[in-house]
Amino acid sequence: MYISSRFFGVSVFFLSMMAASLPAQSEIVIGAVLSETGPGASLGIPYKNALAIQDMKIGNEKVRIVFLNDNSDPTEAVKDVRKLVSDQKVDAIIGPTNTPQSLAVAQFANELKTPIFALAPIEIPENRKEWVYVVPQTVGLMIDGVVQDMQKRGVKTAAYIGFSDAWGELVWKSFKNSADKAGIRLVANERYARTDTSVTAQIARIIAAKPDAVLGGGSGTPGALPHIELGQRGYKGLEYDNHGSVNQDYLRVGGKYVEGVIAPTGPLVVDKQLPANYPLKQTGADFMRRYEARYGVGTANPFAGYSNDAFLLIKVAATHALKSAKPGTLKFRMALKDNLDKITKLDGTEATYTITPSNHYGAQDNARVMVQVVNGKWSLISE
Repeated sequence: MYISSRFFGVSVFFLSMMAASLPAQSEIVIGAVLSETGPGASLGIPYKNALAIQDMKIGNEKVRIVFLNDNSDPTEAVKDVRKLVSDQKVDAIIGPTNTPQSLAVAQFANELKTPIFALAPIEIPENRKEWVYVVPQTVGLMIDGVVQDMQKRGVKTAAYIGFSDAWGELVWKSFKNSADKAGIRLVANERYARTDTSVTAQIARIIAAKPDAVLGGGSGTPGALPHIELGQRGYKGLEYDNHGSVNQDYLRVGGKYVEGVIAPTGPLVVDKQLPANYPLKQTGADFMRRYEARYGVGTANPFAGYSNDAFLLIKVAATHALKSAKPGTLKFRMALKDNLDKITKLDGTEATYTITPSNHYGAQDNARVMVQVVNGKWSLISE
């Protein structure tokens, strides 16, 4: 059958017009590199749980989250991030879970040119700040709360025992800086590995130094180990921990030995205890309702809140980025970054976030409360 070139040209024209009028079939792809196994699992699992209950739509675009398990290993985390960028063409990355993994991934941020939302508190390398965002509160903000509490309770000397990695060092630096300013003398600085099952020698040296208080610099369930040893040896001083240890699994593992431990945390873990006028009480309550409807009453914890807030930051920025670019492109990722840098006073579950091009630590000062383990539960300390 003969078809004139004129008819063929007109047909192609109309088909092209019809195709142009159809809605775009794109999607926003978010990569999540989390520790679902290994020492970081008690953090990584709630991170994943919170992302699994999000509304998988931003504007008119569908959202797809690709989860990869880094097994709590920095090398695996880097491999996973590279795979997400090269194979899945992700528009943003949430994670990794712990500080060593997050620092390892941050080293490649400029090369990847993809917004990375670290779920662990890290000090962003000076030449890697453009693409890395830190969701949790800064360690300085949280440890200042610890030292202020020590001052109120008359602490004059203190000891420290933390992980023998980047997280342990970060907590120690903040503790020393704040304690020095407060006139609290530090009499011990002990370390242990995340996978250690005993800290007997370290605690023996701490007890011999007779500190008024001891601060733990671990995270997750391994963070309970020093308190167990302190309790078994009959230590009678004050015991503190950091915000990396505030979850239900820490209470389960530590049992009676973490009773009385004091720590800083985000407001989510004690949302029901906050005063009615607390700025983040409603956003926290809304999230807890959704989370506990899926996973059970009492399951919501600070770590779930951090990944929820990372998704919220992406959603707000992506809503504007979609006006100028399509997902799956460098142009979209750059637009996403530019709009992230304009976020001002956004209430999440764990903090009010304000981000600028020169400050990618978004959590503001209302992101810290002090809590204490009372009768096996985290209880708000009134300031």
